[in-house]
Amino acid sequence: MKAIWNGVTIAESDRTIVIEGNHYFPPESVNTQYFLDSDTHTTCPWKGLASYKSLSINGKVNTDAVWYYPQPKDAARQIKGYYAFWKGVQIQS
Repeated sequence: MKAIWNGVTIAESDRTIVIEGNHYFPPESVNTQYFLDSDTHTTCPWKGLASYKSLSINGKVNTDAVWYYPQPKDAARQIKGYYAFWKGVQIQS
């Protein structure tokens, strides 16, 4: 699977974990040089507290387009530190 935004591959892995239709990419498969820190957080009742990153590629910023669970609840422990994408980031096989 690949995560692509603004013509650039952000992540690529054949070991994503799919939860609720979202592909979570292992941390070693992600090009974090495109990440910008964000103060945004949301809470999932069964996964826990999600943190966000924005993408900065070729002069464009996609705010809060990346989310991850640094300390997920036990039910979601398999995605600890894995990254998922939205807001126009294309996921391709």
